[in-house]
Amino acid sequence: MMILRRRLLAGLSAALVMVAPAAMAAPPGQDKPGAAEPVVIAHRGASGYLPEHTLAAYWMAIEMGADYIEPDLVSTQDGVLVARHENAIAILNADGSVREATTDVADRPEFASRRATKTIDGVTLTGWFTEDFTLAELKTLRARERLPELRVANARFDGMFQVPTLTEILRLVKDANDRRRERAGGKPWRAVGLYPETKHPSYFQGLGLSLEEPLVRTLHAWGYQSRKDPVFIQSFEVANLRKLAGMTRLPLVQLLNGSGQPWDFTVSGDARTYADLAKPAGLADIAGYAQGVGANTSLMIPLVAGRLGTPTTLVRDAHAAGLLVHGWTFRAENQFLPDDFDQGSDPAALGDLAGQVRAFLNLGMDGFFTDHAFLGVQARNGWQRR
Repeated sequence: MMILRRRLLAGLSAALVMVAPAAMAAPPGQDKPGAAEPVVIAHRGASGYLPEHTLAAYWMAIEMGADYIEPDLVSTQDGVLVARHENAIAILNADGSVREATTDVADRPEFASRRATKTIDGVTLTGWFTEDFTLAELKTLRARERLPELRVANARFDGMFQVPTLTEILRLVKDANDRRRERAGGKPWRAVGLYPETKHPSYFQGLGLSLEEPLVRTLHAWGYQSRKDPVFIQSFEVANLRKLAGMTRLPLVQLLNGSGQPWDFTVSGDARTYADLAKPAGLADIAGYAQGVGANTSLMIPLVAGRLGTPTTLVRDAHAAGLLVHGWTFRAENQFLPDDFDQGSDPAALGDLAGQVRAFLNLGMDGFFTDHAFLGVQARNGWQRR
């Protein structure tokens, strides 16, 4: 254990030396669209530097100056909310090889019998799923880098971290904010916020593991109850956000994908797509239950032959409806950047993330999700509103 701790501290120290924290950002804005400094949302924590959805990744993002950290929330068998990108914690190919994993469950013979094939939001997957594990069982697993071939350096932390609960994340945020308050010595200070996403809410509702009640109950118990509190709750579905609007005053964000439709629309037979929701009429409807939209970048500036094309009117239309616009997802590797901002030909090399961020902030975007919190904060701080 001592050797593991030394390795962890050495690795984190090296990472922080490479990306030293930027100066404190301005207070997060949750009021009038376009009125406050754009917020930087650490997508799954500092997932460009450490395995995603780990306490270490959230901590690093906070140290790098992110305004919010973003945990994706799924449920365990015993109804505890934990942070994983998906409820599938290891996915297998048809030949039994691992396609994607965020834990070491596929290597744990004691859980071999938990392997299952399920259909989740219309997609059939074979692997292991959080809802088949109690929290105690899940805590015996260890997190892994989801993209080990691309983010080779992150994989050196495999096996060091547990799957965190929402309560553990809230405790981490509280500790960070307590330290900031103490350091401020009575002067104004900025609180880091939380930006949870409910993953597959209809699916979990069907299992009798509703996500909304434990989420609201936990947030309220930790003092997050007001529209002004530094929390946004987000979802790709609509019905659960409407339900949440009747359960809490905390700000809600409707996620908009670049294609397809909300799964609850598919189930109910509603023909509207995300593209429909991104139109003025759809945005006006969203404004009846949410305070913002989390928009896929392609809905703001579509790609044409791999490069940024002509901007749409989404940001302007959303602001006209009184909605904030937070864009996703800004990643620094060439593999994810529009070709305009690539630097070199190595897919894993870091390109001009700041250039991409500027192009979207110039549209009036109110904030953005990024895997690379340090670079995102740098880009935001270096941008000047037109």
